[in-house]
Amino acid sequence: MGKMHVPRRGSLQFWPRKRAEKELPSVNWKPFSNKKVESKNGLLGAIGYKVGMASAIVKDSTEYSMTKGKNKVVPVTILECPPLKIFSVRFYKDGKVSTEVVSQNPDKELRRKMKMPKKFKSLDEMAGKLSEFSDIRVIAYSLAKKSKIKKTPEVMEIGLTGDLKQKFDAAKALLDKEINVFDTFNKGQLLDTHAVTKGKGFQGPVKRFGITLKQHKSEKGVRRPGSLGPWHPARVTFRTPMAGQLGYFTRVQYNNTLIGIGKELSELKGEKLRREWENYGFLNSPYCIVTGSIQGPKKRAVVLTFSTRPTRGASRQNYEVMEIL
Repeated sequence: MGKMHVPRRGSLQFWPRKRAEKELPSVNWKPFSNKKVESKNGLLGAIGYKVGMASAIVKDSTEYSMTKGKNKVVPVTILECPPLKIFSVRFYKDGKVSTEVVSQNPDKELRRKMKMPKKFKSLDEMAGKLSEFSDIRVIAYSLAKKSKIKKTPEVMEIGLTGDLKQKFDAAKALLDKEINVFDTFNKGQLLDTHAVTKGKGFQGPVKRFGITLKQHKSEKGVRRPGSLGPWHPARVTFRTPMAGQLGYFTRVQYNNTLIGIGKELSELKGEKLRREWENYGFLNSPYCIVTGSIQGPKKRAVVLTFSTRPTRGASRQNYEVMEIL
């Protein structure tokens, strides 16, 4: 008889498997502190909304590729990225927010959502105190009303690239201005997508953990684990695959290639672009086209960031979008 080998079910990297606390995930900006990021305006991320998937005819110009110089069809995801605005600039000291400078004229939709200070500070007052702080970040919000799928903006903290002086200059330049996605990212680079996956509700252990179905003559059910554990300890351990929540989890997908970015999708060829997108509507804001699929349903808010762990193969991809099918 061969040696019995039963690997555990479900990665502990994604534990506990419970619903996400909020729909727009937070991003850890610390890994970017030691990386050289070529951001056009200093921001390390942007907010978009998932429109849907399509097939794109692209011209492959990837070096050493077997299809170099030829056209091929690749699956792509289209994101609508309305402009961002800066609500406040945060100054960090020893890992905690020390001072926050709030914009004096945010949008009316944001005034209902955020508390406004009684006294406003100026960024010019902070110019001579930069040596007291360890980091500078901004609180940005999306102008969701321009996408016409919702009115309430998404609000999140976004990191800045460079040293303290460069971060301060970037925050000062961006305050009270509309920031488009093509002012941050370059076509052809790699992006990480942070979003909450589709919710699938209460599911059994077969679908949730992928355990094998038992024989049809088994006692006490087929779609369940064979044993819930030993007599002692007299409890069910967390390692036992059990029924529970599946989906609506915060996940990060690494190294999606940005193969298209611009103001309007009408710049590209394709009949599908001029039609209304199913379960979404028409696109009214700047767009991004990334290779592959992205987690979450349509209209889900997605955080786009620069790649934290780029791979050589993905970074070499060089596609030119010819047409969207």
